[in-house]
Amino acid sequence: MSQPLFQRTPLLDGDNVNLKREEIRMYFHATLNCYEQLFETLRNDEAYYKKPISLRHPLIFYLGHTATFFVNKLILAGLITERINPRLESIFAVGVDEMSWDDLDSAHYDWPAVNEVRAYRKTMRAVVDKLITTMPLTLPISWDSPWWPILMGIEHERIHLETSSVLIRQHALEFVQPQPDWQPCRKSGIAPTNELIPVAAGTVTIGKSKTDHSHYGWDNEYGSHSADISAFQASKYLVSNQEFLPFVVANGYHTESFWLEEGRSWKKFTLAEHPAFWVSKDGVWYLRVMTEEIPMPWDWPVEVNYHEAKAFCNWKAATTGQPVRLPTEDEWYRLYDVAQLSEVPVNTPAAGNLHLDYYASSCPVTEFPQGEFFDITGNVWQWTETPTYPFAGFDVHTLYDDFTTPTFDNQHNLIKGGSWVACGNETLRSARYAFRRHFFQHAGFRYVVTDTPAILQSSNYETDKLLSEYAEFHYGDTYFDVPNFPKALAEIAIAAMGNRPKRTALDLGCASGRSTFELARDFDHVTGIDFSARFIGQGVQLVQQGILRYTLTDEGELVSYKERTLTNLGLDAIKHKVEFFQGDACNLKPIFTGYDLILAANLIDRLYDPAKLLNSIHTRINSGGLLMITSPYTWLAEHTKKEAWVGGFKRDGENFTTLDGLKEILGSHFRLIQGPQAVPFVIRETKRKFQHTLSEVTIWEKIA
Repeated sequence: MSQPLFQRTPLLDGDNVNLKREEIRMYFHATLNCYEQLFETLRNDEAYYKKPISLRHPLIFYLGHTATFFVNKLILAGLITERINPRLESIFAVGVDEMSWDDLDSAHYDWPAVNEVRAYRKTMRAVVDKLITTMPLTLPISWDSPWWPILMGIEHERIHLETSSVLIRQHALEFVQPQPDWQPCRKSGIAPTNELIPVAAGTVTIGKSKTDHSHYGWDNEYGSHSADISAFQASKYLVSNQEFLPFVVANGYHTESFWLEEGRSWKKFTLAEHPAFWVSKDGVWYLRVMTEEIPMPWDWPVEVNYHEAKAFCNWKAATTGQPVRLPTEDEWYRLYDVAQLSEVPVNTPAAGNLHLDYYASSCPVTEFPQGEFFDITGNVWQWTETPTYPFAGFDVHTLYDDFTTPTFDNQHNLIKGGSWVACGNETLRSARYAFRRHFFQHAGFRYVVTDTPAILQSSNYETDKLLSEYAEFHYGDTYFDVPNFPKALAEIAIAAMGNRPKRTALDLGCASGRSTFELARDFDHVTGIDFSARFIGQGVQLVQQGILRYTLTDEGELVSYKERTLTNLGLDAIKHKVEFFQGDACNLKPIFTGYDLILAANLIDRLYDPAKLLNSIHTRINSGGLLMITSPYTWLAEHTKKEAWVGGFKRDGENFTTLDGLKEILGSHFRLIQGPQAVPFVIRETKRKFQHTLSEVTIWEKIA
């Protein structure tokens, strides 16, 4: 894959618009070509539908997902107005984030045929190519530029070039086949004896400004962070397979004291006894690379998850008497700086096994010197001690509100340096990617020796203003004697159910999820769905951790800190009956059906096509079940084009209200049994500023 070089992520400035347009167009097509070529390592169509691991979708999902990502972002940005294939885009929209190691996904999906997905990708490619060719372009390209979502889609595809290659590597050999353009390294020799290199104290400064137009960046790269780093020692090489072997031989996988509690739980569940990519045959070790098993290259870096890397460090500390641990993110940046590294050059190969410049695998840890060290960047990603966190000044990009924020949970640790397949943004010094500690990437580690404890930045308190306001709206104090709105709606719905079955309920547009929990007091199971992963993340956090922390603006820069628990809200005992999903109310997956109650709270006047939901919602409700709609009917063109409003306009010279529209649309399948009823709610913006609103509640019984 070394010739020609895989195109680098473009600079965002310049003085020639036509050249920049063509550079981006080439970058787009080169990325899609490489991604589609990767899937040629699958032996047959069956390989697309068998899960390589239980925690992820089958590979057919990933072939379609990156195309759907383009479509979704272009629609959100207003660059296109029509979906290419709503059915496929419903299937491929969400579901990428890895699950807990013991959270098996047993849901059934009606996956499309491979050829259908390839045709869909081809159509998407033509749509984006036309935009690149015809859209006005002003340089530099900024965070707010209409070109940003195009770059976002390209870089997203490059991320999945890596994650899909890992899944192919985890697939059964019967489903994969070697390809000439994806050949592993064939070099191997005697592994070096690792040694410690001293690193002088220093200061690291990281974070990007929105005025930095050098390269595309993800939201977690923006903001500012600096730290003074004490002197430490670091291993000259990445830990090799050979260096890791004594830990395995010493029964390290069965010595509980080397493992953290989370690691012990993972190990107990998986029964792991050695690295996942090691294969033992008749007492001889082999290594699984992407499409084959090769004799163990002992001088290559070992590839493990965080738990294994951490346990090795604890074992090494116990056997050497030295304070051995993984480096922090800040310490990795210190290594980058002392090695005097720079970004991958445009026209010459990288100074490490990076960007597909050399191999479709890792390689000996002795091949790429970087200063006094080897492989500070490239070969494999390197686990750090640092759970990902937001820099000061962090802001969420409105087009991708769940790229980083779901990982601010102290369960996703940062990996640094990139691997052999890390491309584009992934290769930049500023790149920040994090994974759950049990997950496998093309990732290994180096270790440091220092008496300085690892400083972990806190991300416990939600500081985003909108999310904090909704956390308070759902779980916080009451104001002006107005009852908690989500709780009040759930109580109205439960009362209206009467003696009807209360098996399943859907809280559609659930936001932070309070009504979802409150409905579960009486229903056997409640599903909450919201378009925003950031909102449902609060509900998920409460299910998983039972606690929600956030800050509220009092005045100016002054904030107050809030903490809410399910126990104090009297909801802890029913959390097992609740689950949350991200989804588009106008384009729901078919699996969301068969409900005795659907609550759509303050939703219809925020949808891009409310009639689409209302015309089909009867198919998701059981006969005799209830539909509860609440809304202040605040129709705004920024959310819903005027021609899509359900009401709130003149028809034939007379007022046509939203209630009129609801009766007209729902009348063939529902009868209005309760309401309209005005229910008030209050949203706190600051200590002295509140929104006071009335929402109209109507309840409809399904009759056909």
